[in-house]
Amino acid sequence: MHLINNKKLLSFMVSESDNSIAVNNPATGECIGYAPITSKDEILDAIERSKLAQQSWAEQPAKARSAVLQQWYQLLLDNQDDLARLMTLEQGKPLAEAKGEVMYGASFIQWFAEEAKRTYGETIPAPSGDKRLLTIRQPVGVTAAITPWNFPIAMITRKAAPALAAGCSMLIKPAEDTPLSAFAMAELAYEAGVPKDLLIIVLGKQAAEVGDIFTTHPTIRKLSFTGSTRVGRLLMQQSAGDVKRTSMELGGNAPFIVFDDADIDSAVAGAMVSKFRNAGQTCVCANRFYVHSKVYDAFVSKFDTAVRALKVGNGMQEGVNIGPVINQAAKNNIQSLVDKAIEQGAEPTSSIEELAGLYLQPVILKNVKHNMDIVSQEIFGPVAPVICFDTDEELIEMANDTIYGLASYFYSQNVHRVWKVAEALQYGMVGINDGIISTEVAPFGGVKQSGIGREGAKQGIDEYMDIKYLCFGGN
Repeated sequence: MHLINNKKLLSFMVSESDNSIAVNNPATGECIGYAPITSKDEILDAIERSKLAQQSWAEQPAKARSAVLQQWYQLLLDNQDDLARLMTLEQGKPLAEAKGEVMYGASFIQWFAEEAKRTYGETIPAPSGDKRLLTIRQPVGVTAAITPWNFPIAMITRKAAPALAAGCSMLIKPAEDTPLSAFAMAELAYEAGVPKDLLIIVLGKQAAEVGDIFTTHPTIRKLSFTGSTRVGRLLMQQSAGDVKRTSMELGGNAPFIVFDDADIDSAVAGAMVSKFRNAGQTCVCANRFYVHSKVYDAFVSKFDTAVRALKVGNGMQEGVNIGPVINQAAKNNIQSLVDKAIEQGAEPTSSIEELAGLYLQPVILKNVKHNMDIVSQEIFGPVAPVICFDTDEELIEMANDTIYGLASYFYSQNVHRVWKVAEALQYGMVGINDGIISTEVAPFGGVKQSGIGREGAKQGIDEYMDIKYLCFGGN
């Protein structure tokens, strides 16, 4: 860890023991450190401390909370390089992408620091002259979050920043593969003035045990989760016992559509950033490509040329575009999907080279049919299946033929088609002639079984506030 200049970022690290989790570099397989495990009793105690801290924090003026968040934002900027190196070491993404994620994560802190001062209520015209009606917004209380390994910094700030801005406290369980970034983020939050009992990182020996505590403990009034639809369903069921509020950002199966009137060069550029960012391990990345028959060959040819130029390797090395996938199970699943697709008739545009370790060669599959397994499943890797279509009606039916509804993308220069398709796609987010749609100023979230609730934008802080109606009589 000599690459980390700010030693305070690693002050949480412990020695190897039964009460620690080893964190390995997916690029090399080497252990880079140990994160502390939190026992069940310690988690229960943390919840009680969080309750007391939340009550004091909620009493602070919004301006004071905002100032603390602004300082946390500044510390992320000051430590961008160290945070990025730490993330690349434990998660594997190229260093340039990791630096981008630090900035992306910081943007949510800055945004919600400003939104903290705008949690307005409203006055309501009364039905009679002797009443005065109004609403105020108050924090929901103690909240919890379960975050994924693919964006270990941004997924924390997207949840913690609005919670703290609203006056809530938060306990966070990061992914076991990438806990170091979470602890480092918390250290910077404490340095910024966030009380230690207000933002607490916990790791359990079993993820399910922590999830069970988060969903069933009556003190925790809100759970935010980013992860698979399968786990999201389970957490929602468990949270129903005390009618706990939940936000769920779950699986995706994003279509990337290229119409016959599209700018092909722009579509290829959008496809590259959408599909291959973070080695294809993003919930909003293009999962299946639908290309009109009139431009199919031209698109695939240019797409293939761009993909062949990608460099696979250790994310710490300059010029690398594609790092390793997160673990062996992920690699096995991706390879299985590719092998099955080829068995079903798909054709790779180039010979597939077997790479050592957790590396995978980026692959384009052509002549893919909509009914193949690889089309219906979330790939979460650097594989692009390309399907041919002829009509808009056929395309819309195929694009919406999924239980998921997170992100979608399409390229067209026809303004009438743009509006028609944008409204017809059953997704929470639609990228039109653009492959990167995530930003702190717009609401992020899905429909159908891709989740409930929104993160970012003004809607993000609403997830952590209750609306209270006040009726004044006798006026």
